[in-house]
Amino acid sequence: MSASKVRRVLDQVRGRSYEEALMILEFMPYRSCDEVLKCLYSASANAKNNLDMDKSKLYISHASCDEGPTLKRFRPRAQGRGFPIRKRTCNITIKVAEN
Repeated sequence: MSASKVRRVLDQVRGRSYEEALMILEFMPYRSCDEVLKCLYSASANAKNNLDMDKSKLYISHASCDEGPTLKRFRPRAQGRGFPIRKRTCNITIKVAEN
């Protein structure tokens, strides 16, 4: 999934509380919401288990998406030609903090 598609979702949840971000991500129509939701669940679980933070007091303090490696593939086209396909990947970073 390309970084620009994920950034569109991250811009909506940046700075919001944990519960509010969950509600927004559950009902947004984009496929990248699933990946951001998985990352947010992981960040909150790490905050609870490793740092003894309360999930109800968490908010998203930092959310960013950087481009990852691009997988290069070729699609067959007319008259024996090959058309390049670039499968883009991204790295999602979400940091949560307590109020």
